[in-house]
Amino acid sequence: MARYPSGVGYSFGPGGITPAVKILIITNVVLFALNVIVGEAMTIRLGLTPQAVFEQFALWQPLTYMFLHSTGGFGHILFNMLALWMIGTDLERTWGTRFFVKYYFVTGIGAGAASLLLSVFSETIYYTPMVGASGAIYGLLLAFAMYFPHRTLILFIFPVPARIAVTILGAIAFLSSMGGPGGGVAHSAHLAGLIVGYLYLKSLRVRPLDELKYRYLKWKMGRARSKFDVYSGGRTPDDEWKSDWKKHIH
Repeated sequence: MARYPSGVGYSFGPGGITPAVKILIITNVVLFALNVIVGEAMTIRLGLTPQAVFEQFALWQPLTYMFLHSTGGFGHILFNMLALWMIGTDLERTWGTRFFVKYYFVTGIGAGAASLLLSVFSETIYYTPMVGASGAIYGLLLAFAMYFPHRTLILFIFPVPARIAVTILGAIAFLSSMGGPGGGVAHSAHLAGLIVGYLYLKSLRVRPLDELKYRYLKWKMGRARSKFDVYSGGRTPDDEWKSDWKKHIH
């Protein structure tokens, strides 16, 4: 997915890689290489298999499955790591490393939890290992669309706004997850990553105390406007309100 800035010409990618994204990519690539060498035993041990989680208490699997990918080819890990670099870099710059890492694991583990829930209704899913960072990647795509809705991405071969690209990817994941028991487990994880990411970000935005502070500061700004004229220079009450509001939401 290429990113187009405003103006003439275009650029590929978000620029220099950020710390957490770099570590995540290196970890995924190293474990992919080890998985190719070790083989299926590593996938069974570290991939997410509901039967192992419920019956053998393999409680590490909802975390470790995020760092494994299909060893049948390079497409799975290539797409995920490319998306992680191109989408994750801008988000880490916006949020900071700490929140970015927290969000990444919330969406990835949340997608795994959704697969565990689905396995209760499907014997095929119950015994099938699932691997891949796709749940977390789809969570990042959702966040990117929320924070940069008008940023242009290349979806397949077409340049489209980020919000539309994520809508299309979410629809594909949803329709694919309805393809039959077991066959759509990976796509269900993609969809779960989108849903978990949305709910998590919305839960951070909707806070009753912050909403009351916002209303109060807006009321103070309205009173200040009624008492003073707007001057062309200097610091205005509006500037003070914006500064106070930024302190409350960060």
